[in-house]
Amino acid sequence: MKTITTHYIDGAFVESHGREVMDIINPTNRKPIARITLADEEDARRAIAAAKQAFVCFGQSAKQERLEILRNLHKAVSARVDDLTRIMVEEYGGVVQFAAPIVQAGADVFQAAEKALHELPLTRSWGKTTVTMEPVGVAGLISPWNADAFFLCMKLASAIAAGCTVVMKPSELSALQTSVWLECIYEAKLPKGVCNVVAGRGDVVGAELVRNPDVAKISFTGSAAVGRSIMRDGAATMKRVTLELGGKSPNILLDDADLEKAIPNAFIIGFMNNGQACVAGTRLLVPKSRFDEVKKTLLDTAPAFAAGDPADPKTAVGPMVTEKQYERVQSYIHKGIEEGAEVLVGGEGHPPGLESGYFVKPTVFVNVRNDMTIAQEEIFGPVLSVITYEDDEDAIRIANDTEYGLHAYVSGTDLQRARRVASQIRAGRVAINGLLDDQQAPFGGFKHSGVGREFGTFGIEAYLESRAILE
Repeated sequence: MKTITTHYIDGAFVESHGREVMDIINPTNRKPIARITLADEEDARRAIAAAKQAFVCFGQSAKQERLEILRNLHKAVSARVDDLTRIMVEEYGGVVQFAAPIVQAGADVFQAAEKALHELPLTRSWGKTTVTMEPVGVAGLISPWNADAFFLCMKLASAIAAGCTVVMKPSELSALQTSVWLECIYEAKLPKGVCNVVAGRGDVVGAELVRNPDVAKISFTGSAAVGRSIMRDGAATMKRVTLELGGKSPNILLDDADLEKAIPNAFIIGFMNNGQACVAGTRLLVPKSRFDEVKKTLLDTAPAFAAGDPADPKTAVGPMVTEKQYERVQSYIHKGIEEGAEVLVGGEGHPPGLESGYFVKPTVFVNVRNDMTIAQEEIFGPVLSVITYEDDEDAIRIANDTEYGLHAYVSGTDLQRARRVASQIRAGRVAINGLLDDQQAPFGGFKHSGVGREFGTFGIEAYLESRAILE
């Protein structure tokens, strides 16, 4: 069992001032695999001080220097993709078919940021006025447990491109993944103090980042409840914030959709990352006229999306990250049954033969009303709710009838019609006919799904302030 007692501060691995210890549990078999010493407020303050000192120089760095750092980061993380994937499978229970591409996407985000920075004008002039885009200062980057390396890379890439120094607080549940990722950061040889990483609890380290006046910006990915508290508490020191706070994404199957393609895509979109994905399309909206056909295709397709060993490349759904998350998902499945939804696939309890881990039965509910709990609240597990609609306008109304607005999906053969429907969905991204990505496109949400955007020039601009000099 690995023991981790250090944090990364001012370019070095230093012993934790905090003394609280936590075990990391393999969710596949419930066995402890690591022990981490958690950071406390003093660790966070030391990291903030290092970032503040480093910003004096790095905040004045040239674009070319930042481009070179991004290239070095891409090279260092790319060299460890296999290691990061293996650790994600072991520590988190992410299935190989998801873990491998998401880790690679994390490495690639440095290249995307390099391209975006190269194209982003940092100075504009007219007459005797000059406007420069200046880094906001020290940024506190708080990332979740459901795709550790990806979120660390994504947030760091934009901050570095903008010229900010950072203090990163990854989830304490991702200690092993973070330790490998930190080896990449060390290998990339960033200037001292530019990137500092302290792993601790949100109510300890995260809270210090939010209230500390030397932190100018917070970028947070996680729950809406925590996001609201960050916005409230950060206001005391005028924090700039980027908040990505989850979703309850609709996946609209238009009546001309090819079900042989659309239903497998619906499982992929709904059950990605074991259902523990903020962009998961967990509300499947289907036309009433094709409901029976949809039910049959769902039943025929479901066996290909069974739970199993996440290390097996054929497995589509692995375990929940913790026992607490397992119990959370079970409570929602029970609530769905209690409120009158019909279980088409799955249901309560462990899948047969998988009682040793935090596995839930991949579940599909039909006869779901959009006002039911399972259709309105983010479950964060492999639970798909099938909701019927009358026509396109009704589908759009149901899709938008949620407090969230992070992501949405539309499937149909008439692309002009699919685009027309997509253009009326109140969500930060809408994908047509599949699970699609573009690392130059903005990522973020409407409504309770957050504030601000990440990726590409949009993500870099979130770390910049404009300054005008007039003569």
